Order: sequence, then structure tokens, then C-alpha cells
Amino acid sequence: MTIRVLLADDQALLRSAFRVLVDSEPDMEVVGEASDGAQAVRLARERRADVVLMDIRMPGTDGLAATRMISADPELAGVRVVILTTFEVDDYVVQSLRAGASGFLGKGSEPDEMLNAIRVAAEGEALLSPVATKGLIARFLAQEGPAEPDPGRAERLDSLTVREREVLVQVAGGHPNDEIAERLEVSPLTVKTHVNRAMAKLGARDRAQLVVIAYESGLVRPRVE
Repeated sequence: MTIRVLLADDQALLRSAFRVLVDSEPDMEVVGEASDGAQAVRLARERRADVVLMDIRMPGTDGLAATRMISADPELAGVRVVILTTFEVDDYVVQSLRAGASGFLGKGSEPDEMLNAIRVAAEGEALLSPVATKGLIARFLAQEGPAEPDPGRAERLDSLTVREREVLVQVAGGHPNDEIAERLEVSPLTVKTHVNRAMAKLGARDRAQLVVIAYESGLVRPRVE
């Protein structure tokens, strides 16, 4: 199955470079290019994109607003957004995750990293770098989120089983399924099942949203190093 990729960046030169890279892969193709957020939302729908590589800073409707629009549209429920950012340590990172992005990628990333990001997002997984998941996102959520855990989020956690909570804590720590399986002494398939059930119960689009919920509900506390 070919992954349909939409490029959203106001710099034509970057879009051209990304197009050459993506189109060189046998399992993916660029189905459109957008120079602003509003165009990205429109093309995501028209071209039936699977993954949108979204620059966060664009004129007019920026990438953050466009991500919110895509996430809120039931017709675009299958579209995954990967935010492209110049600086990984950025307030916009957490805002984009809250808006519904599947993760983020630095513009200075290696070509293989970008291609892997597209594949990971297309599979519904979260693309969160180690530096982000091991403290960065937690700190920003602590700064920008409510002073106390969100009661609504906390109540939704009541629907989770004890094992699902344990898995959620591990996901929030940035651990992949194989590592979680080893930590909890279960199979990777069992971990995947728990993750999927937690997403369904909490209304999360993907693992990135699980990370946000885990922190905002108070299940996982920010750790400032």
C-alpha cells in the first residue's frame, strides 16, 4: 500500500527537496504541496492524504491551526500530521500534540529519519524523539497546562484496567512496545492490544495523544531535570 504524503511548507525549495526524497521511495508518493495551512487542510481532503508533513510557521493559517482543523474533521480522521520544526525545544511542540499531531520532526533531520517518520505516522504510531518524551514535553505541559490535573481527564482513566494504566505510563515515558513488553514481562502483541484499548477508551487518535492525556490527567507527573 502506497503512503500518500502531503507537503505543507511556505518554502518552495524545501518542498521540492522533500518531494524528491519521498518520491524516491517505492512505498510512498507526494500527492500535493501546500504553502499555507488553509491550503493544506483543503488538499488533505481532496488528495486523500495519509500523512501531512506540516511546517508549523506559515503565513495566514499556520501549521498549528491547520492541525487542529484536520483533527476536528471526522472526514480526515485517518490523516496523520507530522509537525516540521526548526527547533525541537519549542513551545509549539506541545501545542501541536494537543492539537492532534502524531509527533514532530526537526527540519535538520537525516533523510532516513524523515522517511521513517512518515512510515511510523502512517501506521498510527507516535513520532516522539527521546529528548521530547524523556522530560521536554512534561515540562512544557507543566508550564502551559492547568495547575492541577484535569478532573475530566482523570475520570476517563477510571475506564482503564490496571494493566492498561501501567502500559499508558510506559507509553508516556517514550518507550516502544518491545521495551514495554520486556519491562512488564508480556508479549509485544499484548502491549499493542492494551495500547489500542487505551486509545479507544480515552478517545485518543494515536500514541502521541496518549502521552498528552497521561500528563494532563495527572497519571504521570512532570519530571524536571
